Amino acid sequence: MANDDASKTPRNDSLMGNLMGYLDTRIDLVRLEAQEKVKTAFVGTVHGVAMALIGLMFLIFLSIFAGLALNAALDSTFWGFGIVAGFYLVLLIVFLVGVDKKVFQGLADKLLDNTIYKSDKRQA
Repeated sequence: MANDDASKTPRNDSLMGNLMGYLDTRIDLVRLEAQEKVKTAFVGTVHGVAMALIGLMFLIFLSIFAGLALNAALDSTFWGFGIVAGFYLVLLIVFLVGVDKKVFQGLADKLLDNTIYKSDKRQA
């Protein structure tokens, strides 16, 4: 019984209170950091999807324009579109055969190198 009374001194209570407050603050900080990372990832994803969609639309309309321009130059109704389709087929074959995934891996390594450590504000 005396042992229980000795452990309930005001100093131990304030120490435990400070420790619990510190732990609560650290948990809140981790939650806020996770929320910030999710928000950043969401914004980046939405921005990337929007840019990809705009780029795709540009490519589609540019291809239609090139096909129509070639049709007018060749005085044909279909050869221009055939030439544009052949260009994309050659481009696809070059990517399938000639471009190695290591090129893209090297690009990803350069872009994402140590991004975790650069964004960590707790490092001393």
